[in-house]
Amino acid sequence: MASKGAMKRKPAKRRTRPGSEPTARFYYKGSRYKQLRAFVATARLGTLARAAESLFLSAPSISLQLQALERELGTQLFQRGRRRITLTRAGDALFEQARPLVEGLDALDAKFHATLSGFAEGELGIAAGTSTIQYLLPPLVAAYRERHPSVRLHLANVTGKDGLGLLRSDKVDFAVGSMLDVPYDLSYQPFQRYDPMLILPRGHPLADKPDIRLQDLSPYGLILPPQRLTTYRLVDMVFHQHKVPYTVAIEVGGWEVIKQYVAMGLGISIVTSICLTDADAGRLVTRNMRAWFPQRSYGIVMRKGKFLSSEARDFINQIRPGLLAHREHDEGGHSER
Repeated sequence: MASKGAMKRKPAKRRTRPGSEPTARFYYKGSRYKQLRAFVATARLGTLARAAESLFLSAPSISLQLQALERELGTQLFQRGRRRITLTRAGDALFEQARPLVEGLDALDAKFHATLSGFAEGELGIAAGTSTIQYLLPPLVAAYRERHPSVRLHLANVTGKDGLGLLRSDKVDFAVGSMLDVPYDLSYQPFQRYDPMLILPRGHPLADKPDIRLQDLSPYGLILPPQRLTTYRLVDMVFHQHKVPYTVAIEVGGWEVIKQYVAMGLGISIVTSICLTDADAGRLVTRNMRAWFPQRSYGIVMRKGKFLSSEARDFINQIRPGLLAHREHDEGGHSER
């Protein structure tokens, strides 16, 4: 009787056609897509934690996918530092090829459903604050609608972190507004600048003063937008830099409301010239304060490394034809990191 060891069968050999070599096994494209998606997110955001957060995964999961990708490609894609991860030369080459593929697949559902809905040219989402939507965008939107009447245009009226949140989650294509501090994962390309203006009610003691200094504003209460907004932060910064005391009489949102309250004699304000119209000349006295306050720039805010749709590129090129070329030059031919 044969022993148990003798009864064990040897592993069957894989059959191959005569004269042919065994076929190499590759991961299914879906697995490779997950790896490339993790790779693109990490390259764009610079850390495993941020990449994991953007993809709703854990940092160890992202790390494993990157290790698997490097192992399968047989090359190192990242230089891992203490705080940030940077791309190697091979990583740069892969990012150049992988980014449009990954972002194209991520946008596939939205483009597909837009086509089914009859919007052959797709959609365009822009995040902007109230003043930008009210004063800056109307002529730009009108010109764009004339050229692209079938594009569904969505203007998200948001400010601050809410607007950046929409941008980072790809809920909008880009944002338009003013920025003082630009986060490392975003790019900001200004295209318009406006002077800082002191607005006073008619008959105010400062209305006829020839040379208004910052100290002259101290006795009068200011009407400013909420503290979370750039204007308040900018005014506060200038007064503190010059060690000049100031008081806020009213904190309220919206340039039109602020102008109305100033005209009523409830205070004075520092506004951006973007909000001043010919109709304001009859009720307000305006004085340029560029000697004390910096100009405010307004520009396009984009997520670094984002693949822009043709609709987004057309809108941006309409604002300033060389703006995208300037961005791509700054990004070294692909994305900023």
